[in-house]
Amino acid sequence: MNPASSLTHRTALSVNLNKVALVRNTRHLGIPSVTRAATLCLQAGARGITVHPRPDERHIRRHDVFDLADLMQAWPDREYNIEGNPLHNLMGIAREVKARGLPLHQLTFVPDAQGQFTSDHGWRFPADAERLAPVIAEARTLGVRVSLFMDAEPEQMVGARAVGADRVELYTEPYAAAWQTPQRTAQLERFRAAAQAALDAGLGLNAGHDLNRDNLSAFLRSVPGVQEVSIGHALIADALELGYAATIVDYNRCIDEAFAG
Repeated sequence: MNPASSLTHRTALSVNLNKVALVRNTRHLGIPSVTRAATLCLQAGARGITVHPRPDERHIRRHDVFDLADLMQAWPDREYNIEGNPLHNLMGIAREVKARGLPLHQLTFVPDAQGQFTSDHGWRFPADAERLAPVIAEARTLGVRVSLFMDAEPEQMVGARAVGADRVELYTEPYAAAWQTPQRTAQLERFRAAAQAALDAGLGLNAGHDLNRDNLSAFLRSVPGVQEVSIGHALIADALELGYAATIVDYNRCIDEAFAG
């Protein structure tokens, strides 16, 4: 798939497999298999696979990145997204994937500290522009689309575009946390405004973090132009009960429901 392409008619579901690797790493048996999980998700209709190889390898390990890239060669119409901090280990991994001639469609740059529990904030502009500009330029020379993990702040989107990003991924945990509270409507409006600002700045739009089968449809109905959602923790938790195939089918149902009107 052309790295510059986007699904304008329907949001793509990318499955983050970090939690599969986390369970596997508790033993030395190689199960559950990350590549098997990816295969089952792709067969069931996932449009992409996402991994976040942290420097401490507490879940996705270096070999997983290349094993999955090998696998993705058999799925030329799907996308492979690697996320992480480009100032840590991410760019070295990306260089090697491309040097091996393997597919890599998107790098999502996340401002995590080493050892951070989970991603919990986005890049800031102009503060982060100087250190992001060279790694974004390098990713572009590799032929890879760049998405920046961003808080839902409309005023930040022009800076993301100016530094060379192709897309932003809106950090959706504040919306998810407000789902069953009176603040839900205000959060949806906040994300709608940030999304529109990103689109107005010429950016593509992704979203992720704590999206699930309960809150996904409402988010996509309210927030314009979301090209991809990356979902890991909730999706893998659902798969423990439903199985991978049924889980992917149900997440795609949520996406379809958002576009049904």
